[in-house]
Amino acid sequence: MQDPIRTRCDDGILEVVIDRPKANAIDLATSRTMGLIFRDFRDNSDLRVAIVSGAGEKFFSAGWDLKAAADGDAVDGDYGVGGFGGLQELRDLNKPVICAVNGICCGGGLEIALSADLIIAAAHATFALPEIRSGTVADAASIKLPKRIPYHIAMDMLLTGRWLNVEEAHRWGFVNEIVLADKLMDRAWELARLLASGPPLVYAAIKEIVREAEGTTFQTAMNKITKRQFATVDALYSSEDQLEGARAFAEKRAPIWKGK
Repeated sequence: MQDPIRTRCDDGILEVVIDRPKANAIDLATSRTMGLIFRDFRDNSDLRVAIVSGAGEKFFSAGWDLKAAADGDAVDGDYGVGGFGGLQELRDLNKPVICAVNGICCGGGLEIALSADLIIAAAHATFALPEIRSGTVADAASIKLPKRIPYHIAMDMLLTGRWLNVEEAHRWGFVNEIVLADKLMDRAWELARLLASGPPLVYAAIKEIVREAEGTTFQTAMNKITKRQFATVDALYSSEDQLEGARAFAEKRAPIWKGK
């Protein structure tokens, strides 16, 4: 039986490809597999950046596997570590994640994409939240999307299930970049290599600050930073990399990041 998730690692970069023909839909077992993969990515100090994409050129992912649901998979079943797709509820994921959208990205597939830090998309990619038509709620998207794009556009997508082409998705800001389909993964790897060459402790601090600040006031978050109450900020300010960054700047050379 074909493995529903393909992975490869190279120079600190993990590529995760959803490969479940025809629509790269995700059932409970696949979600649990993805959760273990992303948990291991989080915990492996040799891995610095992840790319998630879909196999083929038609679908990134159609999200929740309705055929599996009809066969008994419960919509509120055990999705495993990190919740649906392994990303959207994974705690303390302080490394960059790039989503490369290679086609149709809808429902839970869009929710997975929204869990990434950067989204690049092929020129033929399309996006929707069609859950309304099957009598269920796009739960994670209902939380995340109104914070990422204008409220009325998010509500339009949630309430009507209408489709957006990649140009509109880019215009509203939840797609960073549009790429020709045959160049999509090359561009994803180019971005990943750029990020992998950067300071991992700084990335970790950025991700924790952004994540925690979402639920608090500006001043409260700033106070936690200056008092080193974020674990990642405390680790950064006590690190060799902090000194290396200053030395490299003074010596006019590229820094050598060790992640410690």
